Amino acid sequence: MPLSPARSHELTDEIVGQLLRRQSTAAVLFHHAVAERLGLGPTDHKCLDVLRERGPMIGRDLAAITGLTSGAITGVVARLERAGYVRRDVDPADQRKQILTAVRERARELHAVLGPIRDDAAALLDGFDTHQLDAIAAFLTRSTAFLHRHTVLLRGHATLTAPQTAAAAQIGPRRRPARRTTRGHARGG
Repeated sequence: MPLSPARSHELTDEIVGQLLRRQSTAAVLFHHAVAERLGLGPTDHKCLDVLRERGPMIGRDLAAITGLTSGAITGVVARLERAGYVRRDVDPADQRKQILTAVRERARELHAVLGPIRDDAAALLDGFDTHQLDAIAAFLTRSTAFLHRHTVLLRGHATLTAPQTAAAAQIGPRRRPARRTTRGHARGG
């Protein structure tokens, strides 16, 4: 049974005004707890996640994807390497560069922490029919693209067209925009 326009508007307001914000906050706090459990900082954990999802890459690419400065990435990589989650290999095409790779042998430890969480997440989907699961998958796919797009826009690339924004979201910005101090003077990032 279709919803009335008034009920549809009411639900949209609730989702946008409260539910997404609450879910986002819970997700951030959850990822802080996961990182802590793994002995990592939250930024280190998410950088490791990027390396696990996208595969080996150079530090410059990891910086572009995350929006972190090269100095911050250097610290992240050093901490991940010390913890045994990442290794650095010389790029055979350019000896000056290092390729960062997530260490597969540590996957067992990650699975020990994340496996039960994945099982609980799968249990959340029990009882949804195929159409509802399709809607959930579509929403998650679209909301992820939405977040990538707005990340790019917030970093100062507001003039990008939709295809350019999508491409930039895949690799992230090349550099961070200048930040303003409280006195209004620009300083480099």
